[in-house]
Amino acid sequence: MHKFVDFLAKLLKEEIAYAHCDIPCGIYDPFRAQQAAHTIIRMTELLGKIDRTDEIKAEHDVARCTRVKEKHGDIVEEELGTLQNDYFKEEHFKEYPTLSDLLNKTVKSSILARQSISMEAAEQTLSGVLEIAEIFFKTKKLTPVRIKSVYPTEREMVLYK
Repeated sequence: MHKFVDFLAKLLKEEIAYAHCDIPCGIYDPFRAQQAAHTIIRMTELLGKIDRTDEIKAEHDVARCTRVKEKHGDIVEEELGTLQNDYFKEEHFKEYPTLSDLLNKTVKSSILARQSISMEAAEQTLSGVLEIAEIFFKTKKLTPVRIKSVYPTEREMVLYK
C-alpha cells in the first residue's frame, strides 16, 4: 500500500499557485508591471556593459543581472495576467479591441527579453506595458499621463491625473 501512495504522490505533484488576491479585492494597478519592465531594460543595459577583463567577476555579474531580469520578467507576466484575468472585463475588451492582442504580445516580448539579451525585446515589453497602463487608467475614467521616469533607464512611466 505504501508504494502505491508514493506512486500517487509522484504522479499528482503539488504545485503552488500564486495570485494577487483570491478575493476580487479591487486593488489593481499597472505600476509593478511598469517598474519591472524598466528593470528588464536596465538589466539588459548592464549585461551589455559587463567588463570581461576579470572573467570570474564577469560570470558573477552576468548571473546576477540575468537572475534579476528573469525575476522581473516573471513580475511583468504575473501582473499582466492579473489585469487580463481579474481586472479587464468583456466591456473593456470591446471598448479597446486591441487590448487582448496587446496583452499577449507584451507577455511574448517579456518572455523573449528573458530568454535573450535583446534591448529590442526589452523596449517592446516596456512599450506594451505603457500602452496597457494607459488603457487601464482610461477604464477608471482617469486621464493617463506619460512622464519621464526617475529611473536610470530615462524612459517613461504612465501615471494619471
